[in-house]
Amino acid sequence: METAEEIRFRLLEKANTLPLSPGVYIMRDRAGKVIYVGKSRKLKNRVSQYFQNNEKSVKTGRMVSMVRDFDYYLCANEMEALSLENTLIKQYTPRYNIKLKDAKSYPYIKITAEEYPRMVFTRRRDADRGKYFGPYSGSGTAYALIEMLSRTLRLPTCRRSFPRDIGRGRPCIYYEMGKCAGLCTGRVSAEEHRTAMKYAADILNGKNDRVRRVLEEQMLADAEAERYEAAAKCRDTIRALDAIREKQTVVASPDAEQDVFALWSDDFCTCISAFYIRGGVVHDSADFLFGADGIPDDLTAFLLEHYQSREYVPPRVLLGFAMDAEDRALIEKTLTSLAGRKIDVHTPERGSLRTLCDLVQKNAAERAKRYRMDSEKQEGTIAHLASLLHLEVYPERIEAYDISNFGSEQLTAGMIVYKNGSFSKSDYRSFKIKNVIGTTDDYASMRETIERRLSHLSDGNGSFSEMPDLILLDGGRGHVSTVREKMREMGLDHIPVFGMVKDDFHKTRALCTENEEINIAKERDIFTLIYRIQEEIHRYTVRVMEQAKNKTLSRSVLTSIRGIGDEKAKKLLAAFGGLAGVKRASTEELAAVKGISRRDAEAVFARYHNKENKT
Repeated sequence: METAEEIRFRLLEKANTLPLSPGVYIMRDRAGKVIYVGKSRKLKNRVSQYFQNNEKSVKTGRMVSMVRDFDYYLCANEMEALSLENTLIKQYTPRYNIKLKDAKSYPYIKITAEEYPRMVFTRRRDADRGKYFGPYSGSGTAYALIEMLSRTLRLPTCRRSFPRDIGRGRPCIYYEMGKCAGLCTGRVSAEEHRTAMKYAADILNGKNDRVRRVLEEQMLADAEAERYEAAAKCRDTIRALDAIREKQTVVASPDAEQDVFALWSDDFCTCISAFYIRGGVVHDSADFLFGADGIPDDLTAFLLEHYQSREYVPPRVLLGFAMDAEDRALIEKTLTSLAGRKIDVHTPERGSLRTLCDLVQKNAAERAKRYRMDSEKQEGTIAHLASLLHLEVYPERIEAYDISNFGSEQLTAGMIVYKNGSFSKSDYRSFKIKNVIGTTDDYASMRETIERRLSHLSDGNGSFSEMPDLILLDGGRGHVSTVREKMREMGLDHIPVFGMVKDDFHKTRALCTENEEINIAKERDIFTLIYRIQEEIHRYTVRVMEQAKNKTLSRSVLTSIRGIGDEKAKKLLAAFGGLAGVKRASTEELAAVKGISRRDAEAVFARYHNKENKT
């Protein structure tokens, strides 16, 4: 077996044979799994640096210590290498590369392309004619912006559909309170509504001052024409915009549009903070945290992947950290191509812009400090749990399972993952039980779930290929015994399995094996952790089961209508987003759904709109 020094020497020799040309390199561990993907203008120089006896950071040293071999691809130029690197990172999701969120999971605000546009929250960017803004740092930020703009510009927030519902029913309480212009009353034209939505779009783009100037001009014109009520509305909107600006953090001149990135890193973690400045104020901010495994040296990949998911690149991007001149030029060239206009990327060394970068770096340092404190506290709890349960390894990945059902139908199992001190929601999975029919056998359902999940350990990639360090079951000794029996058959009985035994208040009082119970009621930190896991697995499993139940119930209601079978019911529910949408739809809208005839549409419409049928 090779020693560490022999491995280093062998890899250095291989690296010295590489050409001095652009390319991408792939580092692999003992099992051949890809753990890092990088690019370089000169492959030989870059790759050989890893295996030389020079001083490295702790994070880079940890990655290099796991490397047993590497592959490489030659590229024609840096841009080609950058593109290939990005593709390979997405393909392999290596442990030591930066992992941003999947673009599909980011929150956006969308202004729809309709006669009467709506402003909605979404996590999807469809190829439609809607305008998307974001992504935002969190759903709370996006919802707060929608609420603020709706209140300021008096936009409708109800579920009515326009123009269909104009003149139908009485206006809601928000109209009576002056918080809505009253589109439903018919007194607001489509053009007036579109103008308000244009103001909303400008504000979302950080152009508050432009909106203010337009409103001031409109207010003066209305006043001169003696349209005093319209002038008063403009005045109130201007005041609301001023109030918003007073609450925002002003960090630059009123016309400044720029993104600022700063970096804080130590042996424990790395934090990149970003301030998105529009109109001179901090429009939004985000923190990107990477643990001890993260980000050895590739900030270029981080910045470019970051902007590939964003709708807008500002004219200037400030970096609070030093970067190789050629890498900076590559980022500038790529962002310019992405935005379709010149983008300036630089690291200020003095003056107000340097002060701004220092401010963002302080934010990164503070966020990293909080992360470290939280992680150390959490690590202490996990270590305590490992000691209490006499585990042989520190449980970095904990999987919890629960079974939920709706009678003997919709048997559903949920799996949640608690990994590295937090819930890893991207790893959550649900299982529709297939082999338990006509009964509510929790033991058989749990056995099937564990068998299906663990059968994927050999997949090689993906969440299911990761071995759990600890499995928790929502149940007692019977559940544990059933699952342990199946795991012994699969040759996986080395994975610890414990049941979560509840008290009369539905809180876990103990963890059990096949033969004993371990009381955790007096272990406050462990009790809190297990309670959080128990609540999360129950919440997730019930939600998945209810979604399946609601789809079935909705379909069964529709299939009671003459001519509507299961397939047509599915199409209608999908087209209108649920049964409520089907009920509101007109005959023409129903008939427009592919596979639904005019006769079907009339039958569905009659079911929900014919008074005799309702009776």
